[in-house]
Amino acid sequence: MIDFALEAEREEGMSAEESIYRACLLRFRPIMMTTAAALLGALPLALEHGTGSELRRPLGISIVGGLLLSQFLTLYTTPVIYLYLDRIGHWIEERRNRGRFAQAELPLGTAREAELAGANGDAARNGHGRF
Repeated sequence: MIDFALEAEREEGMSAEESIYRACLLRFRPIMMTTAAALLGALPLALEHGTGSELRRPLGISIVGGLLLSQFLTLYTTPVIYLYLDRIGHWIEERRNRGRFAQAELPLGTAREAELAGANGDAARNGHGRF
């Protein structure tokens, strides 16, 4: 699902919300079919009665429960986490770029520079050779 969202975001210029929504629509059926096939394969273990079923039944119940939980996590939490990470990425990018824009807006010559260099701009003659 994430691969499809990233591809749509990079190649088609979609926003994160649009790309993850589209990826969910595209990947919903394959995810459901895979889970349904595994779930139907584990149902005989979970519903079995007979000799030795007391050993296999907990395994079947665990498989069915795990598949249902993983289905929930895949379909509901993956898009939410994707959007949160995208927002965090934009926030970090803004914080990195904030310093660059602030430095670019400073004027080239300031009053403090003139003080440090001296009135005529010759720092060595005024004893300020370190500047």
